[in-house]
Amino acid sequence: MSRLQVVSGKGGTGKTTVAAALALALATEGKRTLLVEVEGRQGIAQLFETEALPYEERKIAVAPGGGEVYALAIDPELALLDYLQMFYKLGSAGRALKKLGAIDFATTIAPGLRDVLLTGKACEAVRRKDRGGRFLYDYVVMDAPPTGRITRFLNVNDEVAGLAKIGPIHNQAQAVMRVLKSPETAVHLVTLLEEMPVQETSDGIAELRAARLPVGRIIVNMVRPSVLGPSELELARTVPRTAVAASLSGAGLGGARRGGLAERLAGPLLEQADEYAARFALEREQRAVLMELGLPLHELPLLAEGMDLAGLYELATELRQQGIS
Repeated sequence: MSRLQVVSGKGGTGKTTVAAALALALATEGKRTLLVEVEGRQGIAQLFETEALPYEERKIAVAPGGGEVYALAIDPELALLDYLQMFYKLGSAGRALKKLGAIDFATTIAPGLRDVLLTGKACEAVRRKDRGGRFLYDYVVMDAPPTGRITRFLNVNDEVAGLAKIGPIHNQAQAVMRVLKSPETAVHLVTLLEEMPVQETSDGIAELRAARLPVGRIIVNMVRPSVLGPSELELARTVPRTAVAASLSGAGLGGARRGGLAERLAGPLLEQADEYAARFALEREQRAVLMELGLPLHELPLLAEGMDLAGLYELATELRQQGIS
């Protein structure tokens, strides 16, 4: 597995949930994972039922087998201060600039600077080693921006390296791109079995490949359980309403008389079967589209009880069972 796992997806597909479950899955059996948030929404804190994350790496969960999940919400302003201190030794001067509002101005106005800082901080965590020379984190999982802007977000350092031909900015940008365009990185896309998310996933994969960024896996989220198979659906489509009513009556649901409960139930039941058949056909069609993209495909179930911490561990177990860790 690549050490930097980037998770993107169309809004509403549950990419933050998948990123969190992936971090738990990768931390199994004593591994240490850093889960990075870059959009400032504090979605990770909500999923792990903890307080808002500060700009520091904090342990938020223990995975099966004793592994640990740390989390970091990257603040672009503070990341810029780190950058100024690292490359220009502007510790106190940088803090003075922050008080004057210059840091906020720079991260808001300067084209691409925010994304440079976010990707740079994540890649720094990937490369960081302890005193013994071992990587501090076995994996870094990034809850990245949506599919529509993931390629530009990851590729921004290429543009910066081209603009700044020499110096520390050029060197830093090149170092980041060496990580992002290497086997150390994998970009996973989260989708649903619906037309728009699948189309955006297909477009996103094409853009990532064109930019020579390493595409990892497709993760289909919130897959509803199969209730009826193809043969049952065909039967529901062809069976007469009177036969359904007779079966309901035989099961004790109302009498056999015309207009009774059994006959009144038969219509809505057949309508539900038609709706399910239409959804089943659409999902089968979209799954086929995804399989044609030539990437490993994983599916995570829709949790009937909703998403909570227990559900997150359940999804992590599902990912491990599918061989993603």
